[in-house]
Amino acid sequence: MKDDNAKRQTHIVALGNQKGGVGKTTNTVHIAAGLAELGRRCLIMDLDMNHGATRHFGVSAEAFLDTFEVLVGDEDPSDVILTSEDEDIELPENIHLIPARRKLEKIDQALAAKNKFVVSQDILLQPLSTLKGRYDYIFLDTAPNATTPTIAAYKAADWFILSAIPDPFAIAGLQDALTDIQGAQQHGNPDLRLLGVVLTCVDKRTNLANKLTDYVEKIFTPDGGPSAKFETIIGRSTVIAQTQQRGKTLFQTHGMHKVTEQYRALVREIEKRMDNLTGKPVSKTVAEVGGQFPVSSGEKEPAPVTVDAAVEVVNG
Repeated sequence: MKDDNAKRQTHIVALGNQKGGVGKTTNTVHIAAGLAELGRRCLIMDLDMNHGATRHFGVSAEAFLDTFEVLVGDEDPSDVILTSEDEDIELPENIHLIPARRKLEKIDQALAAKNKFVVSQDILLQPLSTLKGRYDYIFLDTAPNATTPTIAAYKAADWFILSAIPDPFAIAGLQDALTDIQGAQQHGNPDLRLLGVVLTCVDKRTNLANKLTDYVEKIFTPDGGPSAKFETIIGRSTVIAQTQQRGKTLFQTHGMHKVTEQYRALVREIEKRMDNLTGKPVSKTVAEVGGQFPVSSGEKEPAPVTVDAAVEVVNG
């Protein structure tokens, strides 16, 4: 484990999909937990007005300052971070949290009232800059739509992980997220890279899950390059909901469960992929995992990820 006082190379990772209910927050929490188990210091910043990550840890956001105050510039992020040293807070070792609450719905009005010249898409840049060096990973848990905090996450992140379940609408939502990633690359964050796609809640016993998993593999495999879909697939299990109800992670409640082992494999894959990509030239399209995955008109555009296309694959 690293010396707590040592300066760390901080990776800022946003997770999302332009559709809700796809395991995004579950992935955020458990990827962080898996890395924390390896001794990595992780911060989760909840940027979703539904505050799923906050609730997952059993935190009552109403009792604390949160991302709203950080984003409008009223609080330094260091003063808002929750750790297990705070009263009535129990977080896994090596995980810290900046919580969220419904007040995030009013972020646009608050920003406009505070300074009408503020560039709302850049509101995360300065707060995150003050945290670099303190954490190995900062995870930005985004909302399933293009809210101001979500767009700010695209503008501030180094890496983006897409989350999906084997459902046609969830997979179709990946296209909007890809377009947003490219928009961020073209407007202020050229270094943003697509780290990969995580498929969760997969029941390999069903034809639907297998067909849509194969479809994502095909869509996210550039010619001559490896797939952007992570090899590790997270299975479907009731224990995930049970841990959420207890305000825990699988690493705390079901350390030897197959899904916990899948998250352990996933975090190893994530770190290996980061190591392979670090220092490589950044693509001007959605950044590659060994190749390129363009998502707009240009050199070689893939078939769009649409509901109709996904349904056709399933029904075909």
